[in-house]
Amino acid sequence: MKITKATYLISSPSFDLCPKLHAPEYAFIGRSNVGKSSIINAIVQQKNLAKTSGTPGKTQLINHFEIISNSGIKGPSDKWYIVDLPGYGFAKVSQSSRRRWEQMIENYLRKRPNLCRVFVLIDSRHAPQKIDLEFIEQMYQWEIPITLIFTKSDKEKPGVVTRNVKAMMDTLKEHFPFLPEAFVTSAEKKEGVAEVIACLDRYNQLYIDDTDNK
Repeated sequence: MKITKATYLISSPSFDLCPKLHAPEYAFIGRSNVGKSSIINAIVQQKNLAKTSGTPGKTQLINHFEIISNSGIKGPSDKWYIVDLPGYGFAKVSQSSRRRWEQMIENYLRKRPNLCRVFVLIDSRHAPQKIDLEFIEQMYQWEIPITLIFTKSDKEKPGVVTRNVKAMMDTLKEHFPFLPEAFVTSAEKKEGVAEVIACLDRYNQLYIDDTDNK
């Protein structure tokens, strides 16, 4: 799949104000400062589509990006969406603001009709974190399909990254009936990015096939 165009569409302060769209969309979420914007930018091959920040909790809205791609040399163009969600976990905000974010995210994840999959981002530099495990468990309970993206693999020794990824997958295996697909990535070095794009292409095709059969 070749992404030919990626543009910012809208930022919504609540689920009910999100635009009504009739194309597949994929949400990206993770702990604050996990490198979410950098991965989105690497996928669409733009430096500043999603705004990066070193400040945890900077993303506070539901951000939609419209993507145009082509799966074949002469095939038709496909339109789909990437959604940048506020990070969970640490953020220097009030308890009331944090709860508002949590409710906004829950409403979006559970009620968005064209949401195909949630990409959960995990910092590969660290051993399994309780907050990531709790979020993944919530996704299982809500029966929301997820894919894991381990980020920042270039920021730690390869052996450490491998151990951390294995530890996370082993922990998930102990608690859940099946393991999600997972990718190890580096936005800076573009490692694993092509594999994530291929994954998105695959789910786009499944969405199209499912729509055609209805």
